[in-house]
Order: sequence, then C-alpha cells, then structure tokens
Amino acid sequence: MSEAKPAPAEAQEKPSVRKNSLTLAILPLLILFAASVVLFWLSKEGKSFPLLTWENLVYLVAFFSLVSGFGQAFLRGETWMWYIIKQVIHWGGLLAVLYVINTQGFADSLSETQYTALVLYLLAFTTLLAAIHMDFKLLFFSIFLVFCAFLIAVPADNPSLIAIGQTFGVADPQNKPFEITLGVAVAGFIASLFVLFMMRGAVTSKRIAAKRKG
Repeated sequence: MSEAKPAPAEAQEKPSVRKNSLTLAILPLLILFAASVVLFWLSKEGKSFPLLTWENLVYLVAFFSLVSGFGQAFLRGETWMWYIIKQVIHWGGLLAVLYVINTQGFADSLSETQYTALVLYLLAFTTLLAAIHMDFKLLFFSIFLVFCAFLIAVPADNPSLIAIGQTFGVADPQNKPFEITLGVAVAGFIASLFVLFMMRGAVTSKRIAAKRKG
C-alpha cells in the first residue's frame, strides 16, 4: 500500500495566500469607514488631531481607490495604463478644485462648518463617480460620506436623523448623531463587504475562464 504523497508546498500555501489577499482587500474599506467616523466625531466635538483631517482623507480615498480597482479594470478588459490615467485625471480634478477653493479666496468666505461640509460633499460625489466608473466597492462609502456631510451642514433638526430614529425606534435621535453615524458606518461597511465578495468572485471566474482558454 503506497503512502500518500504530501501536497506540494505551493498547494499548502494557497489557503493562507487567499486569506492574506482577502484581508488586504477588506482593510482599505475598514480604514476608510473608521477614519470617517473618527473625523465626524472630531468635527462634532470641535477637536482636532494631527494629519487626521477631511482634506487628508481625500488623499487616502484616492490612494485606496487607485490600488483597489485593478480587479474591476480587469473585468472591464482595460489595460492597467489606461486605468491609472483615468484615476489620475479623476482624483486630480478634485484636488485641483480644492486647490482653487483655497487659493482663490473662496474658503475665506466660508465658515469652518461650511468649508468642512463643502469638502466632504465634493469628496462624497467624486467617490460616487469613482464607484460607478472604476471601483464599485466604494458605492456605500460614498453614500456614507454624503450622510456625514449632510449632518455637518445641517446640525439642528436634521431630517435624516429624524427618519432613522423613527425607522429604528431610536429615542431622541437629534442628540445622538455620533451613535447613529456609527451605526450607519457599520451598515455601510457590511454592505461594502458583500460588493467586495461579489467582485472577487467575478474576477476569479474570469481568470479561471481565461486560463482554460489559454
């Protein structure tokens, strides 16, 4: 009776490689939602933290959008060069708008709250366009950013807080903006994970099909 041969080292490593790959895919979403929740809390409390600002979140979202969207570019059949060009133009446009706002005197005419809401709205809708055209995983994160921007822009008698309070039975929702924002962030993160898993499944299926044809 012949002894079973041990599995090759490559085959043994595959589960751990897949696990690490999944962790790296989930981590950017976790960081973005967590950073946004912390920034919202800081803005509501009137506090600040070095480097943790809404402006710096723009760079963080742009970076994660660039590195996490290659899989969907593969699904669309785009070359990596064209994908990078689109990302640079997309996020470069937002950075250019923010530069103009800060250097042409527009920011000086706004209060701190108005400026924060403006930056957040611009980031939210730019992220939404990125989700539609390049990285669908960012869809629920962009919606969450719109929610945060609306809460900052309308701090009193906010309709979204009232609607959520009535829907989920939250007592006195107007005095619980952070708690509700945290709940919305968790829901958005979970929804984003479903999109992530679907995208990874589609990418894997296309790669297997490509190998079989090859």
